[in-house]
Amino acid sequence: MKTRVRAALLLALLAAAAACTPAETYPLSGRPCGPDDPVQDIRARECIPPR
Repeated sequence: MKTRVRAALLLALLAAAAACTPAETYPLSGRPCGPDDPVQDIRARECIPPR
């Protein structure tokens, strides 16, 4: 039981640390975001899979 609690706490800590990355970089790659980035043009409705 203690192992599961520790694992859950570690996972929560890692998730909280990942959420604290600066907004000017991507959280996973660390690459800088810029105004020429093609991701800036994506709209939420484009991410919905077709039926």
